[in-house]
Amino acid sequence: MISFRRTARLLLRLVVALLLLALLLFGVSWWYFHPEFTLTPGIVYTQRHGHDLTLDVVRPVNPNGIGILVMNSGQWKSDPKKFQPWLAASFLRQGHTIIAVNHLSQPEATIQEIVQDVGRAARFVRHHARHYGIDPNRLGVFGGSSGGHLSLMLATRGGPGDPKAADPVDRESSAVQAATVFYPVTDLLNLGPSTENLGDGGPPKSFRNSFGPKAGDLNEWKLIGRDVSPIFHVSKSLPSVFIIHGDADTLVPLEQSTRFKQRAAELGREVALTIRPGKKHGWPTMIWDAHLFAQWFTQRLR
Repeated sequence: MISFRRTARLLLRLVVALLLLALLLFGVSWWYFHPEFTLTPGIVYTQRHGHDLTLDVVRPVNPNGIGILVMNSGQWKSDPKKFQPWLAASFLRQGHTIIAVNHLSQPEATIQEIVQDVGRAARFVRHHARHYGIDPNRLGVFGGSSGGHLSLMLATRGGPGDPKAADPVDRESSAVQAATVFYPVTDLLNLGPSTENLGDGGPPKSFRNSFGPKAGDLNEWKLIGRDVSPIFHVSKSLPSVFIIHGDADTLVPLEQSTRFKQRAAELGREVALTIRPGKKHGWPTMIWDAHLFAQWFTQRLR
């Protein structure tokens, strides 16, 4: 009887200890993902087809001058309501100012137009950088999937503005100094084993109407697809890039990232690639992988 009571007390203490530990972990996690910040939402950076395109600026309590453009995009669709500051907690904890960039969704806007618009967003942010407490020479970009594609388009094609432009924003550079991305689309002409590949050399099957009417012509598609594929625009001026990609991704296969890394290496540019074994197109612990991205930005954009 005494042994039974002792065992019961030990089990009760163990259960209480585990509950306290769980509460502690929950409390720490809640605290971590709720840093203090100031939010300025709905800043109009341009218009497209009669719609205002906006960005949200999220400033940490102790900003370090680094600005991170977050491509709020999935399947080349964008909804300002889907961006929540807690998702950027790792960046805010590092002192980075977050600029969530929203675009008009396809097919109302073509993907070519979306690429143009996020370039405009980068110019707009650089023009107003001082107002946001950002160093215009310390801009990074972050995104996943289609957001990763848009991020790499900025990394590969961002560059000087038109010094003769009437709008001072268009005189600014759209270049970024670093990019971090999850499972990006890098080569639309060579989709490989993607479930989006119909094998006819044309656009991804779910996005046949997203590149405009000319994309139905395979000769035109070769020009369009090349123009909006980051891998064809890698140059010796490519900024630092960090990619995380799962090797079980069937939507955007890993080879989209490995071939991009290889192309960069051919030009003497280093692309860091971390492969997540068994992970598909997204996984629950990505929020912790974002912590690696935040630290990486801190190191690269000092």
